[in-house]
Amino acid sequence: MFAGLPELGISNGEDLKETLTNCTEPLKAIDQFQMENGILLPTLQSALPFLDLHGTPRLEFHQSVFDELREKLMERVATIAEGKDEDRYIKLEELLEKSFPLVKMPSIQPIVMQVLKHLPKVPEKKLKQVMADKELYKVCAVEVKRQIWQDNQALFGDEVSPLLKQYIVEKEAALFSSDLSILHNFFSPSPKTRRQGEVVLKLTQMIGKNVKLYDMVLQFLRTLFLRTRNVHYCTLRAELLMSLHDLDVSEICSVDPCHKFSWCLDACIREKFVDAKRARELQGFLDGVKKGQEQVLGDLSMILCDPFACNTLVLSTVRNLQELLSQDALPRDSPDLLLLLRMLSLGQGAWDMIDSWSCSPSGFGGGNTLFACRDQKLPSEEKTSLTYPTTLPETFSRYIQENRVACEIGLYYVLHIAKQRNKNALQRLLPALVDTYNDMAFGDIFLHLLTGHLTLLSDEFGSEEFCTAVFDNFLLTSFSSKENVHRHCLRLLNHLQQKVLASYMETVMKTLEPPKQSSESVKEVYTLLKEKLEASKKSPPEQEEAPSLDLGLHPVTVPSTPTTPL
Repeated sequence: MFAGLPELGISNGEDLKETLTNCTEPLKAIDQFQMENGILLPTLQSALPFLDLHGTPRLEFHQSVFDELREKLMERVATIAEGKDEDRYIKLEELLEKSFPLVKMPSIQPIVMQVLKHLPKVPEKKLKQVMADKELYKVCAVEVKRQIWQDNQALFGDEVSPLLKQYIVEKEAALFSSDLSILHNFFSPSPKTRRQGEVVLKLTQMIGKNVKLYDMVLQFLRTLFLRTRNVHYCTLRAELLMSLHDLDVSEICSVDPCHKFSWCLDACIREKFVDAKRARELQGFLDGVKKGQEQVLGDLSMILCDPFACNTLVLSTVRNLQELLSQDALPRDSPDLLLLLRMLSLGQGAWDMIDSWSCSPSGFGGGNTLFACRDQKLPSEEKTSLTYPTTLPETFSRYIQENRVACEIGLYYVLHIAKQRNKNALQRLLPALVDTYNDMAFGDIFLHLLTGHLTLLSDEFGSEEFCTAVFDNFLLTSFSSKENVHRHCLRLLNHLQQKVLASYMETVMKTLEPPKQSSESVKEVYTLLKEKLEASKKSPPEQEEAPSLDLGLHPVTVPSTPTTPL
């Protein structure tokens, strides 16, 4: 407990023990030890007997004095470090040399840690001693750990890894939330709100202003993205940069070539729309990437692969396409649309680009997805004698199967149709989603949004025809091979169980009964649904109010003749 005192010429418990063992008069020996090692203040000696008269133990007195002096010293260390004296760090290093031998003493340790914290460059020998001792490493300030981490990537990786895992778990939990809503979904939180998350704040603190640590985290994120293809790592890459931007960490923001692009894109994500002015700014950043800067382009593509960025770009694309449809104009005539497609293509190709650090131009195809249905128009409600088309244009199906950008736009078009509560068009579209590029229609983000949008058509689930279109013709085609689809089916049924046709619910419950090898999460949701159904048999269902439809897509002027596709 008192290791290190002899090195400083201060007696410890062992010295007192030896003195008492060898002395002939113990009381005199104790008095002498107290005189030599007590507070060296002559006027204090005459005052101490008064404490004895009040029954105050000497230990209590000395401890209170020690605590007060320790606090004063720690304050003085901070004052010196914050001062402007040229030799301030020399003073702290001298204090460190004197106090470090006592670093294992619990009462002295805070002082040593305070000195270490305020030294911009701790002597390497001391850093190695702290790193080698688990207890010291655990209690030292993050300012000290940064100096250790920047030369120990493996140790830094061990610290960061649990946070990255936690981040992914939180994102996936949000996608499988039991709350289904078109207004409050995965994309509802603002960028600033998301950056207040525990993981982003902790990583930001761990990095501080250290460019080397920031580069390490980015490399971890790139590596994990390549290994898992999980787009949430792209979100974290963007959130981390903007969190440092919020704190005005110019040491890092000024050297990250993606900073201004991310800043502009962040404003677009906040508004859920890319306006003409910001589109020109983004265009300028992309055009500014020179040949040979493939790594910069790779990082930009990772930022554009962030689902929140992708969501904003596709919403803007759909709005742009609606306007072009209303004007009978072609996609190639819209520079804004071409830029949106360029950024979508860059984001969708992020994995390949980072994997090879190279970029080759590829066809977009996305602008034609919505136009593939242009010639097939819905009959107006007044002309009830007309029948709805029963097939989709062959080009629509081909585009969503062969082109990733077109597929993304096609999926958002399906959400647009669901938002309009167009049951007939939705019944035709859903079966086509069984076969999409890289099974994008069965991804968690799209299914999360689709299940939320389907709540707008909750009353339609009383029809077997609609249930068949949603479940049999789409969701149930892959639930047995894709557990995430199984979970989303159960989420939807949990929300709509009072609306779904009773006979169909009975059938689909048998189909969705989890096999033994299913995860606990699937079994839990299934059990919850089963309990709800049993409870609903005993009590009548409550009427639900239909949600409002302020969905972020601005109204578009359309001709008097109906031109809504499908």
